[in-house]
Amino acid sequence: MVRPHIATIGKVVRQVTRLRGGGSAFPGLVIEKIDPRFTRDVLASLPYGVVIISGTNGKTTTTKMTVELLESQGFRVFTNRTGSNFSRGVTAAILGEIDYKGTLNADIAVLELDEAHAVKFVDIIPPRYSLLLNVMRDQLDRFGEIDTTARMLEHIAQATTHTVVLNREDPRIAPIGDSLTARTQAEYFGLSDELRPKFPSDDDMRSSTKAIDARDADVILTNFDGNTASFHFDNRDIAVPLKLRGIYNIYNAAAALTLTRTIAAERYNKKALLEALGNVVPAFGRGETVMLDGQPVELVLVKNPSGFRLALESFSPDGYATMIAINDNYADGRDMSWLWDVDFDSLRPAGVAHVSGVRAYDMALRLQYDDVETAHVDTDIPAALRAFCAEHADSPKRIYCTYTAMLRLRELLSRMTQVEKIL
Repeated sequence: MVRPHIATIGKVVRQVTRLRGGGSAFPGLVIEKIDPRFTRDVLASLPYGVVIISGTNGKTTTTKMTVELLESQGFRVFTNRTGSNFSRGVTAAILGEIDYKGTLNADIAVLELDEAHAVKFVDIIPPRYSLLLNVMRDQLDRFGEIDTTARMLEHIAQATTHTVVLNREDPRIAPIGDSLTARTQAEYFGLSDELRPKFPSDDDMRSSTKAIDARDADVILTNFDGNTASFHFDNRDIAVPLKLRGIYNIYNAAAALTLTRTIAAERYNKKALLEALGNVVPAFGRGETVMLDGQPVELVLVKNPSGFRLALESFSPDGYATMIAINDNYADGRDMSWLWDVDFDSLRPAGVAHVSGVRAYDMALRLQYDDVETAHVDTDIPAALRAFCAEHADSPKRIYCTYTAMLRLRELLSRMTQVEKIL
C-alpha cells in the first residue's frame, strides 16, 4: 500500500482512538500490522537523521529540553512528546505530524525510547546520534538486573552511526564509550567533583562514593543555587537562570546541552542556546505545576531510591502540604522494596497529609519507620486527591507519585483545573 493511503488510514485510526479515550500507541500498532516498514521509511527521509534518548531516568525531560534547544538552533524537530516511548508510540506520533501525502515536515527526529524497545528499534532504524543517561534499579522485574540494562544501552550505542553522548559519572554508562567502533564518536557530560556526591549511583548507595575514571566532558554542571545553574563549556563557567526545578532536571540540562552542541555543529549559536535553556519548563509530571483555586499543585515523579532522594532534596516541604501516591502497575515496576532505601527525614517536621495508591500501606509503613506522621491512608487515588485538595485548599500542595499514579492524578486534576493535554 502506498504511503499516502497508509497515512490516511493511520490518521483516521488515531482520531477515532482519541475520541474513544484509547491509548496513545494503538494507532501505531495498527500501522505496524499494515506496513512494518512505514516508520523506517518516513524517518529515513529526514536530512539529519534520528536521535535516540534512553536510560533509566530523565528521558522525557531531557528529550523535551533537547527538542527546544535544537529548535533554537534552527532545526525543525519531530518528537514523540506523548511519553509513549515504545516503537509503536513513535509510529503513532508520526501519524499526528505527517500530512496526507505521508510527508514528515522535519529535519531531525528526537525520540525517547525505553531501553528494551530501543534495542529492537535501532536494529531497524540505526540512529545517527544517541544519548544514554543512566542505569538505575527501577523495574528490575521488567528489564532484569542493572548490568542487563547496561548491555541494552551498549547495543544502542553500537548501532549509532555518528556520535554517542554518555554520562561520565555513571559507572555503567561511561565505559560504553570504549566499546564503540571507529566510525562512532563519544562525547561526555558530567559533574564537578563538588557536586558528584549529590548524585549517587546505586553502587554509591551501598558504599561511599567511588572515584571515577577521568574523561573529558563537553559540558560539566559545576554549581546550582536555587534555580540558577552554572555549566562549564567553551572553556568558561556560564550561569543560566532556569525555569526547571529539581536537581536531577538541572543535571539533565547538561546532557541536553552536550547533545545539542554536537548536532548543531556549524549551526551552533550559543546566545540562542542559552536563551532557550532558560525558558524550558518541566515536562508533564516531572515537577509540573498546575494551579487549583489560586494555589499551586506540583506533581513530582519518583521511580527509584536515587530519584526520590534527589526529589526530596530539591523541593523543600516548608509551606507545602504533601501527598504521596505509590502504584505498582507494570509501567511502575512491581517491586517497591526500593522505598526502604529512601531517607524521608525531611518530611518529618510537617508530616504527610495523605498517602495513596495501590501500595499506600507499604508507603505509610515506610514513613512510620522514619517517624514521619501520616494523617490519612487511602488506596483510592480519586478519593484521596479530593480529600487532600479540600483539606488544604488554601495551601500550596505537592504530590510525589509513581508513573501510573501520576497519569491518574493528571487526569483527575484536569477535571478540576487547566492541565496541559499531552495526547
